[in-house]
Amino acid sequence: MAKLFSPITFKTTTLKNRIVMSPMCMYSSMKEDGQITDFHMTHYISRAVGGVGLVMVEATAVQGAGRISPQDLGIWDDMHKDGLKALNEQLHQYGAKSGIQLAHAGRKARLASKIHAPSPIPFNEASKLPEEMTEDDIKNTIEAFVHAARRAKEAGFDIVEIHAAHGYLLNQFLSPLTNKRNDKYGGVKENRYRIVGEIIDGIKTEWQGPLFIRISTDEYDENGNSLEDIFYYASKMKEQGIDLIDCSSGGVVPANISAYPGYQVKRGERIRQAVNTATAAVGLITTGIQAEEIIQNERADLIFIGRALLNNPYWPKAAADELNFSLEAPKQYVRGWK
Repeated sequence: MAKLFSPITFKTTTLKNRIVMSPMCMYSSMKEDGQITDFHMTHYISRAVGGVGLVMVEATAVQGAGRISPQDLGIWDDMHKDGLKALNEQLHQYGAKSGIQLAHAGRKARLASKIHAPSPIPFNEASKLPEEMTEDDIKNTIEAFVHAARRAKEAGFDIVEIHAAHGYLLNQFLSPLTNKRNDKYGGVKENRYRIVGEIIDGIKTEWQGPLFIRISTDEYDENGNSLEDIFYYASKMKEQGIDLIDCSSGGVVPANISAYPGYQVKRGERIRQAVNTATAAVGLITTGIQAEEIIQNERADLIFIGRALLNNPYWPKAAADELNFSLEAPKQYVRGWK
């Protein structure tokens, strides 16, 4: 049996296979209110029909002021729950588990209103200058993540993922490139980690299901976090009960990144070995054979597929065909499933 299509369990949640629809921003909440639209329903449900084990909904803002754009999906208000619940009911109907990525853009927010960050440093020359967060701002943001996790539970999600990658707010706190604070949330790595640790502890008061976190394992800057720093963060996350570390890279500062098939897998593999934790591989994984190699060689536990699933909602079927694995068809499609 292809190991890519073997089940895996996190706490009491079992995924039918190791294929995950990676969270990808869609910028499609057209009324700027963060609500689910018909597009979201079609977009996500089609991938559940296509056979993925887990659909991870896009970066979803825990505060209105923390959106990347005015069109971001939101979970900062109870009004968002009904749409998300309706989506989850459909995803579950087709055998997929559902996850949501809780996010705050920090200095990378592209909004007309004020934006906030650990330190008043813009992303680049074309970006808005953020205001340095006060300790009250930090407290309110931590509470926003906790309330978002409660709403995720009430909306019927199976898994919650904290977004601490790609140069967004939590990544900004973790990185010495963007965190120049002199208080308890800045300076040494133990302090830079503090907000992430407090968010994890806070979420666990409301959320008892599997808890994932996405991190940038490489900042592509010699003055950024070292691999040893990343090992430290990953160890703390595991100690606090994180079930899986989703290993991406980049985004915290402008950088020229040489992207090639599987270019982010090696760092995730090293984290998995050093910390003895479950990890997800992501980054130009496009074929079933490539994904199978990663799982079979225990380089990661899950495969997050992004662009390839945008190209083909039935990517799991294509991967199964490559691996000579007989993937069960949705009953409506059995006649055409070869």
